[in-house]
Amino acid sequence: MKRRDFLISLAVVASGIASARLSNGQALRKMVRVGIATIQPRTGPLWTAFGQRLKELGYTDGENLGVEFVDLNGPISNQSEAMRELIGRKADILIASGTEVALKSAMGATDKLPIVMIAIDYDPLALHYVASLARPGGNVTGVFFQQVELAMKRLQLMKEILPSIEAATVFWNANSVAQWEATQRAGTALGLRLAGIELKEQPYDYEAALAKAAPQYRGALVVMTSTEFFFDRGRLANMALRDRIPTIFAFREWVEVGGLLSYGPNISAMYRLAADYVDRIVHGEKPAELPVQQPTKFDLVINLKTAKALGLNISSQMQFLADEVIE
Repeated sequence: MKRRDFLISLAVVASGIASARLSNGQALRKMVRVGIATIQPRTGPLWTAFGQRLKELGYTDGENLGVEFVDLNGPISNQSEAMRELIGRKADILIASGTEVALKSAMGATDKLPIVMIAIDYDPLALHYVASLARPGGNVTGVFFQQVELAMKRLQLMKEILPSIEAATVFWNANSVAQWEATQRAGTALGLRLAGIELKEQPYDYEAALAKAAPQYRGALVVMTSTEFFFDRGRLANMALRDRIPTIFAFREWVEVGGLLSYGPNISAMYRLAADYVDRIVHGEKPAELPVQQPTKFDLVINLKTAKALGLNISSQMQFLADEVIE
């Protein structure tokens, strides 16, 4: 049950502008090709949200929209090669989703085609991919969010639900190093001992990774954000439930499949916003002049069914504070 809506600065304005164009009869007639390279399935919740928003904006796949999709779980697993493949397929706009590698690969493949980034846990301004958030310059714009900002809050929420906890396990990988470092600092400040387990070889063996943590660190499992972990969210949630370990995640999509708690921006809304950027570029706006946007609202989502399975009592106050409770 939702209590507060997810807001992203300027998103409503952007959507309103796009809708106004279509309502004024300026519906798109030519075919636009959008290029996507990802390990996330095209039918997954994030790309479904992206596609649904494009549909709302007047795009119909096969008529005025062509989605060129490269599955990085297939023959092409390298981002740079995938971006070159998308350009070879005559993509008009590239989507660089998730990691810095995706954006770097897209920019390495073209300095002319518009690139819409969905940047998670890297700062495109600090890394000089854009000149400024207000006026990015170049051919890149989009939405970004750094998970490191929420490390302290997530651990505080974990301690509120598990007041007696003294130690926890943290899963991280090469794409979430900064998150792990921020979480370490937060743990020290809160007097919480953390066992960081780095996942390296794919497909990840989560059971073996968990076994590396001493029993006293298995009072909770905190999972950093990465494309790989998101892809495996169901496996992670099921493993933790089986072993009766409370889990803390970044996005509501983890909680929907059995995770206990998440705190972060609405990632599906970020993908919907990326579709707005596509529409604005199609209608003539330049990436160089389209401000990069960041989420301004963060949701606490709790799965009461999971809490019950773990024998946890979630206080009425905590439920009241939650933006969504899954029962």
